[in-house]
Amino acid sequence: MDGRVGQQNVVVAALAAMTLAAFTACTKTPETTLREALAAQQSGVIHLPAGELLLAEPLRVASGAHDLEIRGASASTSKITASAQFQGKALFIVEGAKNILFTDFSMDGNRALLARPYEMAPPENAFRIWYPTNGILADQVEGLKMERLDLRNVVHFPILISRSSAVRIREVNIQDSGNLNAKGRNNLSGGILLEEGTADFEVRNSTFENIRGNGLWTHSLFTSPQSLDGAFIDNKFHTIGRDAIQVGHAKRVNVERNSGKDIGYPFEVVDVENAGTPVAIDTAGDVPGSQYLHNTFDEINGKCMDLDGFHDGIVMDNTCTNRKKAVDYPNGHFGIVMNNSNPATHSNNIELNGNTINGAKYGGLFLMGSKNRIVQNRFLNINLAGCNESSPACVYKGDEPQILETGIYLGRGVARLEDTRDNVIRGNTVTGFKMKSRCMATGPGVVKGANTVEENTCRDVPVR
Repeated sequence: MDGRVGQQNVVVAALAAMTLAAFTACTKTPETTLREALAAQQSGVIHLPAGELLLAEPLRVASGAHDLEIRGASASTSKITASAQFQGKALFIVEGAKNILFTDFSMDGNRALLARPYEMAPPENAFRIWYPTNGILADQVEGLKMERLDLRNVVHFPILISRSSAVRIREVNIQDSGNLNAKGRNNLSGGILLEEGTADFEVRNSTFENIRGNGLWTHSLFTSPQSLDGAFIDNKFHTIGRDAIQVGHAKRVNVERNSGKDIGYPFEVVDVENAGTPVAIDTAGDVPGSQYLHNTFDEINGKCMDLDGFHDGIVMDNTCTNRKKAVDYPNGHFGIVMNNSNPATHSNNIELNGNTINGAKYGGLFLMGSKNRIVQNRFLNINLAGCNESSPACVYKGDEPQILETGIYLGRGVARLEDTRDNVIRGNTVTGFKMKSRCMATGPGVVKGANTVEENTCRDVPVR
């Protein structure tokens, strides 16, 4: 009798355990199921659940994952959202992986609830370490694709890629993202960043709208490998608080057929305290062997192009147009500026050909360095500010009072002195306020006769 009772108890216990296991399996949440799949599965396809997935902590791809696809049903169907309690580096984190695809889903970073004033990364800090609360963070990934994603309301970077290679980003929409510092200025964040020597990358056919900081850019520490062999092609930008595009400390990057409007807007987020002048296409660090081709931007509250550290490259057939008055561009600047902030660079061997600057608050081109070719460019409606007639604001440097009032200014350098010679300035058109007499000028130490200046057309156009 006792033996039968004992057997019955064993059977009952077994049935209870099976029932509990079945109940637990049935009551798993979509988030639990997804996290278990991400932790256990290293290749194949992981399908995101339909509907909204509310997260309090990051989703992590298993370390060492390879040939893995993370797929939603569509960007409108599968949505990942940061909850009000979210804490972590990013909603999705992938590290030390190979051949990873993210596609067909959306993200909402819940910026309205999660954002707190956050300062810009100090010099020589990797951004993946400094900035929290991003969208997708990828570090040390070889072979990374992102397609048909919609990323909105992210506190810092919707996409931050560090120390990776073979990156392909296409048809991604970035909107309403980026954070502010304690003074209410942008802290660089808001777009797509590729940093720390990321190589072999492309970003194509993507859109960036209402971004507080930079839209699309590369960045590497001075002590880190440069990013290299990249392309930013056919992307669109609208209402960007800092730079639409920046090529920072990179080699062989092609920037082609991008377009944008309202760069340097809204005015109040421009980082004036840190000299964060907005630029349509910016350059920083050491940038050789790159090409900026066939890009078009309208309404730039800053510069069209900043070639700081750009050398041995081509800038051709780009157009920047400003249609308003000088007062409408409080952060307005030159059309195109060369510089040499990086100690390893010189503004040499640049082909500046067939570009159009129509409407610049100050000069059309600040030229420095040697063996540059400035040919067949159109600098129209230059010096909207009417410098240098009455305003002290028109004197940038006391010993070079002509800088801001000149169409093409041959300078001796900004960050460091340059030997500005052996440049060819031919076949350009310069129009604007007093441009007939102020078409070109040389700064102290620059010998105009050491450069070839010929066949240029200069004429006056009244200030708007």
